[in-house]
Amino acid sequence: MVRITRVHTGTGDDGTTGLVDGSRRSKANLRLEAVGLCDEVNAAFGAVRAATLSLDGWHEDGGPRSNVRRTGQVVLAALDRLQSEVFDLGAEVATPPGGLPEGMKVLGEEHADLLLEEMDEMLVELPPLTSFILPGGSTLLANFHLARVTVRRLERVMVSLREAEGDDAVRNLALVYVNRLSDWCFVMGRWCALRLGEDEVLWKPLGHRGPEDGIGGMLRLQRQHDDDVADV
Repeated sequence: MVRITRVHTGTGDDGTTGLVDGSRRSKANLRLEAVGLCDEVNAAFGAVRAATLSLDGWHEDGGPRSNVRRTGQVVLAALDRLQSEVFDLGAEVATPPGGLPEGMKVLGEEHADLLLEEMDEMLVELPPLTSFILPGGSTLLANFHLARVTVRRLERVMVSLREAEGDDAVRNLALVYVNRLSDWCFVMGRWCALRLGEDEVLWKPLGHRGPEDGIGGMLRLQRQHDDDVADV
């Protein structure tokens, strides 16, 4: 059972921090960077959770919007599991090779496979992509994109750690899990957009963009409108 009575210990004032095995590393160390990114991923998921809880559950006409409730239930149920799993991953990453305490559990193949299973279930409902999706949309969708890219950054640092310290520095299954988690965030964001009837922001190829896409004309029209109102 975890019991924390004090947050500040003073031991990190010198720019180092302790790992699970008791050893200390610079806070600039790649392993600590990966641990910190696990925390960032969890914070991003916390923002997704907050956005989910803030969803408007009613149409403007006052009728029930059942898809909001059902979608929110799915997202929150997933986050209940994933936030704990990312915390578990952080504890593993904070442990040098061979330093896992007796009885400490780590993410297994079943956790990575569950992400695939859930993506497959969501993809049953999703239409094929016809363009790349740009981050944006609602607050919920934007936060899923932030979570996705933060997970991907974690993956890059874990790969860098493995290349710097050897293959045993990071378990291969941990990398598999993180790779799939980023994909899961992307698919879940799309699924939420579909369920909630929200438009995704699509990439417009360079060849299909021109001066008419600039905002200069819009600004001129707004100024003209302001001048017309002032003359009335």
